[in-house]
Amino acid sequence: MDTPPQRSVPGAQSIARASRLLRLVTSGGDEGMPVAELARRADLTRPTTHRLLTALRHEGLVDQDERTGRWMPGPELYLMGTVAASRYDITAVARDIVRSLAVRTEESAFLSVRRGDETVCLLREEGSFPIRSFVLSEGVRFPLGVASAGLAILSFLPPHDVDAYFERHPDLSREWGAAHGEHRLRTRLRDTQERGYAVNPGLIVEGSYGIGAAVFTREGHPQWALSLTGVEFRFGPDRLPELGRTLLAHAHQLTTRIAASR
Repeated sequence: MDTPPQRSVPGAQSIARASRLLRLVTSGGDEGMPVAELARRADLTRPTTHRLLTALRHEGLVDQDERTGRWMPGPELYLMGTVAASRYDITAVARDIVRSLAVRTEESAFLSVRRGDETVCLLREEGSFPIRSFVLSEGVRFPLGVASAGLAILSFLPPHDVDAYFERHPDLSREWGAAHGEHRLRTRLRDTQERGYAVNPGLIVEGSYGIGAAVFTREGHPQWALSLTGVEFRFGPDRLPELGRTLLAHAHQLTTRIAASR
């Protein structure tokens, strides 16, 4: 018997493209992103990108800075986010833990959440050390395995999920450098599993180090991560183990708190 052809959902391609652009716009943070960069990252032509952005602006989902021409999140996204926050947002539960992590280590501390094949930064707390790294801030996205938070989450996913991730993203090394090729990434995944926390030794921005620890759901899935970033000499071998222990203790505290609150 012949298998009937699968029917595509009408409008699915347009929705997927618009959703991709929304994620890219929000990843630009307060500075926004120019249309040429959005088109390149979304793998769309510039006219198509501009047409979709114009439609999204009409609905209030994105906005455009009249002076710079850059695109940024619109007011409707904020309203939608406040409604969804009560179900998905754990920042209220985690805020004091992230602040404690920053105070204890004097480094910038972050909470990130897994969204599909990416991590999104939800919270940032500045440490007291005057020299800081500005790789990460609220709303910034990275593919799993790139920043320390995503590396920590990817390390504790089931092996078949890790394999499927690499199959979906064969071009990580081309987009993020040779250090993010599958072979080298798998080595860092094993190191993270043995150590308990992930280390990013300046692979995104030279001289900017990061460490991350997974935070788990009640069922044991790595859904969030706590991380620290700072300048290289603050993450040397004499201090890194101490930072790792402090990070893991805070991640365990947050995991326990999430399990008790849900």
